Amino acid sequence: MKKLFFYKRIYLIILIPISIALTLVARNNLYFAENIYAKHIYKGISQPISTIFGLVPFSVAEVIIFVFPVACLIWVIAFIIRLVRFREKRKQIFLKGLLNILCLVSVILFLYTMLAGINYYRATFSTYSNLEIRESPEDELYALTKSLALQANEFRDKTTARDGEGVFQLSLSYYETAALANEAFTSLSKEYPILGGSYAPPKPVMLSRLMSYAEITGIFFPFTTEANVNVDIPDYNIPVTMLHELAHLRGFMREDEANFIAYLAGMESGNADLNYSSTMLALVIAGNALYEQNPDLYFSVRELYSEGVIRDIRANSTYWQQYDDTAVSTISNHINDTYLKANAQEDGVKSYGRMLDLLLAKFRKDHSEN
Repeated sequence: MKKLFFYKRIYLIILIPISIALTLVARNNLYFAENIYAKHIYKGISQPISTIFGLVPFSVAEVIIFVFPVACLIWVIAFIIRLVRFREKRKQIFLKGLLNILCLVSVILFLYTMLAGINYYRATFSTYSNLEIRESPEDELYALTKSLALQANEFRDKTTARDGEGVFQLSLSYYETAALANEAFTSLSKEYPILGGSYAPPKPVMLSRLMSYAEITGIFFPFTTEANVNVDIPDYNIPVTMLHELAHLRGFMREDEANFIAYLAGMESGNADLNYSSTMLALVIAGNALYEQNPDLYFSVRELYSEGVIRDIRANSTYWQQYDDTAVSTISNHINDTYLKANAQEDGVKSYGRMLDLLLAKFRKDHSEN
């Protein structure tokens, strides 16, 4: 019976070529990636999984990330011990160990492909937003940045919670804010039905400080379809990070689009904290681009920032300075860059800044309608 079970596991290896084939089809056939997979297969399997793991109050992903390497280490030690103890069966033990590794890799690759990988090749969100993406003149970038600065001032004034130094704090608990973030997508789905669906709210990571060392604010973990958020970061970044990871959960894996969707959801929420957080993300991205194009124009907009906005930006800079250029952050950024490029995001980590084209397109559309 054991021998039969041993040979049966060989069939799991077939999941490797299946995963590769599905990825190649998605890469070369948009109809399959979008209309067959993203709209139907992904939504059909991700929502039940999200609902099930959403019943667990803590991040299962966090547990897996820490337990899995330990389990692998224990397995390797046990494997070596077996090779030493049973020399006469060394070949059989080695082949069985190799088979176990291939089976595990095969299952992991297949699950990743079905729960995240193919989504990198789906239609862009601009297809659903009807926004015209094109090059924009400098004065348009300036007008956008100025508009976002004034909006940030307004939303900041509407927020209610501050720490002892006057820095923004969430007015509600993490879980209340997470529920509002989820509801924001329900509201946004009325305009963009593609963002609809029943998904669990984002979860806080207990060891968030370790994420900060890696300069990570959030993680979408496809194997449990959980949106995970670093809650050690400055509070004004937490709501938009929730929204960003929820965008991934809804099948939009490109970082630039997840940022833009997060901005739209935050603006749709009707909550001051989410409004402010999403606007600040857009302002920082637009402001950085304007500074590169014309520092004088950037500083003219910077003079419009309210004291509260400046206070939050400085607190954020102070927080991240302690993690700059650490060995962990360098390795993490390299891994992230490699991962993004491997999934058809040729700009790697720079793709986080390409949200600007979508912001400018929306800015033009909004002003043409007024």
